[in-house]
Amino acid sequence: MYTGSCLCGEVSVKLSGSITSIIHCHCSLCRKNSGTAFATNGFVNTDDFTITKGQERLSEFSFKAGRTRYFCKCCGSPVYSSNSDDKSRIRIRLGIIDSDITEQVLSHNFVTSKANWEQLETSLPCYEKHEPGR
Repeated sequence: MYTGSCLCGEVSVKLSGSITSIIHCHCSLCRKNSGTAFATNGFVNTDDFTITKGQERLSEFSFKAGRTRYFCKCCGSPVYSSNSDDKSRIRIRLGIIDSDITEQVLSHNFVTSKANWEQLETSLPCYEKHEPGR
């Protein structure tokens, strides 16, 4: 089980299952959403995800039809996103997890879209798009 919270602590979450397909995403959307060189995301089964505090503090934004990003309206921390084409799981930003995470990052994705100032030095696989099999 994992627990997490936003920066101001108004939103808390609990994950009762594993986190899968953890990647560092360098696409321009993730960079803009996180304000950093990349966002580290993983998938969680929807049934294993619970908002334990602050549901009313979440706001949402849809940049693409059917894909919704949820964030704390107090501090702006991105919490998770959903995709109407795959309701069985949500994508969570690993930066909000307070617990130690046992699963490992698989790869760097969308590296051809990375910020020009980023020095990508890694032993992880790097892909121009999504990792193979996704």
